[in-house]
Amino acid sequence: MLARRGHGQHRQRVRRRVRRPLDQLPGARVSRPIAAAHAGDLGPERIRERVKELLARDAEAAFLRQASERQYEAAREAASDAVHHRRSGLVVLNPPRPRPCSHVPLPVAVVSAGTADLPVAEEALVAATTFGLAATLTADVGVAGLHRLLAVREELDEARLLIVVAGMDGALPSVVAKVSSRPVVAVPTSVGYGSSDGGLAALAALLTSGAPGLAATGIDDGLGAAVLARRLLT
Repeated sequence: MLARRGHGQHRQRVRRRVRRPLDQLPGARVSRPIAAAHAGDLGPERIRERVKELLARDAEAAFLRQASERQYEAAREAASDAVHHRRSGLVVLNPPRPRPCSHVPLPVAVVSAGTADLPVAEEALVAATTFGLAATLTADVGVAGLHRLLAVREELDEARLLIVVAGMDGALPSVVAKVSSRPVVAVPTSVGYGSSDGGLAALAALLTSGAPGLAATGIDDGLGAAVLARRLLT
């Protein structure tokens, strides 16, 4: 009986420890989270509720992803300062406050293989800018026209990190990682036909890439690439 009682007291102590907030643990360094949700097929009422939930988290930045114009209008009723980027559908719910003059943005280059990849590239670009990173976009430099990529090689090397967005066979990020000395965050997109399988072919190619210095996100995850860039550079 004493053994059981002691075991029960130990379990209670473990529970109390687990319930402590992460930022109160010894030596913990926890940054403010990023709040994001997909708009999906949510109606106006559910969009308003979702936006309020995101803003209540006191996150560093809050986003509504792939939102239609109608969903954006509903989001504005809960977040009047929200900004909609129509090509990507990304809604920035809490635009960034002005930063101190001493803040020096770190350059990020977003590279898009084809024009069909631009919605995902814009999501990465907007999110990176929201995080205070100086981001630029270079579009339509896929492997079908390598001369266009080589023409901007020096400009890309001026960046600290490259976010490379590509669908189809997902070849561009591996090529960029070979011709540039900068780290590459690759974003496979669902753009393609035939056996591209909604981006799975591009994702598989990137996960098995032989180019060093390359990391891959999930399919169409421009926001995830921007979050990773921010954490690597700041």
